[in-house]
Amino acid sequence: MDNFQIETAQNVSIHQNVAGIGERILAYLIDALVIIAYFIIALFLINVMGLDLGDQWAFWGILSLPAFLYFLLWETFWDGKTPGKATMKIKVVQLDGSRPAFSNYLIRWMLHLIDVTFAFGGVAVVAILLGGKGQRLGDMAAATTVISERQKTQLRQTILVDIPDDYVAVYPQVTIFSDEEMRKIKTIYMDARQNTNHDIIVELSNKVSSLMDITPQEKPLQFVDRVIADYNYYTQQL
Repeated sequence: MDNFQIETAQNVSIHQNVAGIGERILAYLIDALVIIAYFIIALFLINVMGLDLGDQWAFWGILSLPAFLYFLLWETFWDGKTPGKATMKIKVVQLDGSRPAFSNYLIRWMLHLIDVTFAFGGVAVVAILLGGKGQRLGDMAAATTVISERQKTQLRQTILVDIPDDYVAVYPQVTIFSDEEMRKIKTIYMDARQNTNHDIIVELSNKVSSLMDITPQEKPLQFVDRVIADYNYYTQQL
C-alpha cells in the first residue's frame, strides 16, 4: 500500500494511505456482483408477476436507472463508499483527506465511462499505477483519490507510550480527548520531532492547551510529551 503526503496551509503534514490496485479491482468486482444481483432479482419478480414488458423501453430505462447511478448514489450518500469499497475498507476522499462535495463525486462518476466501462478498466489501471496518488482520470479531474481505512499498526502511530510504575500525572484534563484524537496528536508530534519542526510543535501545544483550557507548565515540546503520557496514565486506570 503506497502513501503520499500533503502539506496544509498550516504546514501540517497529512499522510494518505492509498488503496492498492488489487483492493480497488476487488471492490469493483463486488459492486458488479451487486448490480448483477439487482437485475436477476428484478427479472425474477417480473417473471413471477407474469408481466409482459417486451418493448416498453421506458420501463426498462427506469429499471436500469439504479444500476446506471449506482456509484454516484452510493458514494454521495455513504461517505465515499459503495458496498464493494466498504467490504475492502476503502473510500473516496479529496486529496487533503476531507469529504468530497457532490460535484467531485459527479465528475469522477462521469469519467467512469472512459476510465472503466469503455476501456474495461485499462485506462484506470494505467493512470493509477503511473500517477502515484491512487488516481484514475476521474479522480484527477475531481481532485479526489481512494484511500484505505486499514491502519498500519506501527507503535509510533498508536497512542501507546511507556510510562514508569511510579509515574505522576499532571493534567487530568487530557481525558477530554478520544483515542483517535490522541493518536492524531501523537502522530503530528512525532513527525514534527523527527523533522525538527519546532513551529508545528508550538502550534500543536497551543491548540491542545486551548482545548484543555489550561496554561502549560512546561515548554511546548515537554508539554505535548507530558499530555501523551498523562493520557496513557489516565486511560490505563479505567
